Amino acid sequence: MRNQFELLAPGGDIESIKAAIAAGADAIYCGLDHFNARNRATNLTFDNLNGVVRLAHEHDCKIFLTLNIIILESEIPTIIRLLNKLVNTKVDGVIVQDLGLFYILKEHFKDLDVHASTQVNTHNDGQIFFLNKLTASRVNLSRELNIKEIKHLAQVGREHNVLMEVFVHGSYCIGFSGLCYISSVRNGNSGNRGRCSQPCRDQYQTTQAGKDYPLNLKDNSAYSDLKELANAGVYSLKVEGRIKKSHYVYTVVDNWRKQIENYCNGSELLSDTTELYTVFNRDFSNSFLKGDINKNMFIDNPRDHSAKHFSKVYNCKTDEDLKAVKKKLYDDKTDIISTVSDKIKDFNIDKQPLTITVSGNENSPLRVSVTTPDMSFDVYSDSNLIHSEKNTITHDGIEKLLNSLNNAEYYIDSLAIEHIDNGLFVPFKELTAIKKQIVFTLNGSKARISPVEMPVLKKQGQFQTEPTLSVLISTKQDIELCDTTSADIYYQLPESVHSELTPLVNIFSENEKLIPWFPSILIGENYTAAVEFLDQVKPKLIVTNNTGIAYAAYEKGIDWIAGPYLNIMNSFSLLCMKEEFNCVGSFISNEINQKQIKPIVRPENFKLFYSIYHPILLMTSRQCLFHQTVGCKKKAFDTKCLKKCKKSASIINLKEASFVLDKQKGDHNSLYSEYNFLNTAIPTDLDGVFSDFFIDLRDINTETCIKEDKASVVQLFQNLIVGKPDAKVALEQAIYPTTNAQYKKGL
Repeated sequence: MRNQFELLAPGGDIESIKAAIAAGADAIYCGLDHFNARNRATNLTFDNLNGVVRLAHEHDCKIFLTLNIIILESEIPTIIRLLNKLVNTKVDGVIVQDLGLFYILKEHFKDLDVHASTQVNTHNDGQIFFLNKLTASRVNLSRELNIKEIKHLAQVGREHNVLMEVFVHGSYCIGFSGLCYISSVRNGNSGNRGRCSQPCRDQYQTTQAGKDYPLNLKDNSAYSDLKELANAGVYSLKVEGRIKKSHYVYTVVDNWRKQIENYCNGSELLSDTTELYTVFNRDFSNSFLKGDINKNMFIDNPRDHSAKHFSKVYNCKTDEDLKAVKKKLYDDKTDIISTVSDKIKDFNIDKQPLTITVSGNENSPLRVSVTTPDMSFDVYSDSNLIHSEKNTITHDGIEKLLNSLNNAEYYIDSLAIEHIDNGLFVPFKELTAIKKQIVFTLNGSKARISPVEMPVLKKQGQFQTEPTLSVLISTKQDIELCDTTSADIYYQLPESVHSELTPLVNIFSENEKLIPWFPSILIGENYTAAVEFLDQVKPKLIVTNNTGIAYAAYEKGIDWIAGPYLNIMNSFSLLCMKEEFNCVGSFISNEINQKQIKPIVRPENFKLFYSIYHPILLMTSRQCLFHQTVGCKKKAFDTKCLKKCKKSASIINLKEASFVLDKQKGDHNSLYSEYNFLNTAIPTDLDGVFSDFFIDLRDINTETCIKEDKASVVQLFQNLIVGKPDAKVALEQAIYPTTNAQYKKGL
């Protein structure tokens, strides 16, 4: 089992970690108090991390630490201090989302194995190449991919020594990971910062389709698909659930371990899912994996489905029948909890005691004997003990010398000085050498790695020229803005590039002023077509929200700008893109505020962009958002829907927040905020920080009204960024209502 697959379990707290070990997990992913994408989980402290790692290793299980959030500039010193500690633990790897953190790990912490989080949203070849260049040894693929797409990426990964990891059980997200901002926009609790408040699970006003929970998906289970996953070349089978309890973790991991053992032994795969339905679930679906994105993936209840499932199994007819089912469920869960408690009762993650005995005679070496629960060893001084009137060996002196052995992994339980006459001496440097040898041996005969100093980045001066304006469009009618304005015009390519490749090439061939804007999602043939677009058009400059296209541009020598959905929030992300991939400029994320933007250091000869006006994207989904809202005649979302469908609608949750559903031809379904973002303050708030300001004039049907034609709107924004009097008032009269709550709140 361990050669072909890794069964990767969640560990939200110590009890769940122990449960995963008892159930036979090959590896566990868990987080510390900070810097991980499950802030609501109990998580570990650094003090108990070493004990967890030791316990796991005793059971042939690995521990991967989640550092999978976007890092703010102010947090860089703290993350480096943490990494300086982590390199001297036996943790087996770190899971990362932030590009700046990838860069810091590659440059300064080469001993740590690096995995790419699902938050990176990896779904095409170029993203594998991009992450491979940043030394990622494995990638957790997007949950929305089907088995054919996974198989292709696994083959690409094998050719570049990158392992593929796939979620096989647990919660589905309705939106692509890393591109969901609904929680951030609503209350500043960003999913990219591990604080998602799960508004997709909220109750909404009953929709036209009669649904109260229109964004709520069933849970993922690939329990019957193990053979297909094996044939696809998937290495790590990942169970979701770091906010789930230990009995849930034990049950799911235990069932998956048995399924894997059956497969590896050539036995018939298990089909009984009774235990999986006994613990928390929202019913199960494997439709993303099957490539059948249908409306049966939704469930109009975000709570535990167990009772409803078994009421159908046992054909309940009366309230008494249902009570009996619930009683049995309670008893079954109680039995699981008891089983787990019994199996983990002897699992110990406490610090290990050290028994230290110091001995020696005149004209013989000083001997320090160290005993732990796992080993015993002796360390000797190089020279012999001699008589001296000062600097002699004392209990207090030895205790002070060895005090640092009281750390996150060990504590001195007993320290004795035996058979040493008063007045004996050995050079202090030899005592220091003895301590270093003890540390070396306790560390698995591995030298401790010296701490890395905080890299100092050279602060660049402010931009001296007036900022320029760039405008995003997505229709042929708006191309005339190239001639009627002096702004840079970006033209968004659709996510279904493959079906529109020839017309798109013609558009750019006929309009050389247009700058291509690549979307975040480019899967399969659409990624291949996007690369073909670069080959045919040969643009001098592009903007991309997809790192796969960023890598293709880097390979082809095309200048590229990092788009706003790459979630850039710190200086090291900018440095990463410039030094590793020849990026020439980057948008700064709209999730952060003035105070969080100001300390970011841009690289030399590098442009900074900021969007001052745009429809606020809340999420992008591979699912159809209209099934549960206004209804749709088609039962499943397919390539024809992607290419041809164009719809919009709105939904309102019970907290009276209204959201706009929008489906543009050639794009996936998206959810937008009711009002567009407008930040007229930032040109003066951060004067000289940005070289370019950006506005999005695509036709997204939000509740924001625009009274002027697009050319006039562009002129109003140009007046704003050059500081013309009354420009702010004119804009706010022409475009309303709007919001800039994200800029005020930050993260």
